[in-house]
Amino acid sequence: MFKPSRLHHSACRDHCELALADSFGVLCWNVYKNNHKDQRFQDFLAREVNKQSIDCILFQEASFRDNHHFQLPDFSYDAAANLEFRGEFYGVLTASRVESIDAQAYLSEGRETLIGPHKSLLLSRYPFADGSTLMILNIHAINFRETKRYFKELERFFALVTQHSGPLIVAGDFNSWNKKRMDKLHQTAMQLSLTAVSFESKEKIKSFMGKDLDFVFYRGLRLVETVVMDTDRLSDHNPLFVRLEREITVMQS
Repeated sequence: MFKPSRLHHSACRDHCELALADSFGVLCWNVYKNNHKDQRFQDFLAREVNKQSIDCILFQEASFRDNHHFQLPDFSYDAAANLEFRGEFYGVLTASRVESIDAQAYLSEGRETLIGPHKSLLLSRYPFADGSTLMILNIHAINFRETKRYFKELERFFALVTQHSGPLIVAGDFNSWNKKRMDKLHQTAMQLSLTAVSFESKEKIKSFMGKDLDFVFYRGLRLVETVVMDTDRLSDHNPLFVRLEREITVMQS
């Protein structure tokens, strides 16, 4: 049902930066398909990108088209579609001031219910000036399925990053709305030495049955700043902002 005719989408602007700075801002947000519908949304995003000096944006439930550039100047994007309707695609989207070195889009093996859509996820890499790379896995996890299926999907997409030894971010909407899902999520993250960002304004994070749904995990980076933004109901989720710095080892002579 509504199966996308194309999985991986991308657009590149002409004025992207050549490399990520050692300190960079990341915004993670389930936008509830509102990123092109609401001018208030676009105004809010443009304002916060400048205010917070945001370099990477991870959307879940984004809308996009191949011939439509990301609405912010000087950003390129890659996206993985899980739905298509009347020429509009929906899924996860990762935008950056730096063009990705490579990106790979994936669909979940399972569907939402037996006849529903797959979920999508996107793996992308971005260069630092010294030639090392940041890997980002943008996830919208399966929701309306049994625990066994959720576990299988979680293990599958975390396995995609096991070979990457450099800085790593795994973030998105994990639909971790019960204890079994939450425990599995954190156990799997720990196996990869990933740290979950702890946000002070925890009550603003989207939750269901008392369990948070949205997370940012990181490795090989130092956490500098965290904010849960108040968006005046631009989506049913609030965006998570983090500022991270590379951990650089200085060789002793």
